[in-house]
Amino acid sequence: MSRAAEFEELYRRHGREVWAAAYARRLDGELAAEIAQETFLRLWRAAEAGERLDNPRAWLMRVARNLAEDTAKSAFRRHGTAGPDGLMSLVGRVEEPAQTLEAAELHATVRAVLGELPAADRDILTLKYALDYDAAAIAVVLEIQVSAVHMRLSRARQRLMDKLQDHGVSELP
Repeated sequence: MSRAAEFEELYRRHGREVWAAAYARRLDGELAAEIAQETFLRLWRAAEAGERLDNPRAWLMRVARNLAEDTAKSAFRRHGTAGPDGLMSLVGRVEEPAQTLEAAELHATVRAVLGELPAADRDILTLKYALDYDAAAIAVVLEIQVSAVHMRLSRARQRLMDKLQDHGVSELP
């Protein structure tokens, strides 16, 4: 198998997980995509340099997590240009502006509360709700039993709802 074909296979098998690991730490889909792209670029460069990887999945996940943490420490990310919130004020093709505003406020609150949760809770909730993984797939990614996935999801959802209630959200749509 050619190096390009091996790379494509690794991307196909692990691309979503790499994105999810970055998203769970930064809570920004576009930033997570950039981090995933940089992670795979580094994989390509490592392969070109002749580096031998015994466990490419573990290597990819470690690099993605490190890049996500480094991004949080970046001065540009902390003090850079105006964020995506400025785009929220642009007029779109929405029938009910009040509903759009309520949804945006709810999403902002959920993102803020997710940021307050432990990384393990963010990881499992991201895999379940952002990537729509089932319990068996989550078990494989997190290397735990399916029964543990159900327990962790239940506890993470409860912690999320408790924090949401602290922020005045009584129920989700």
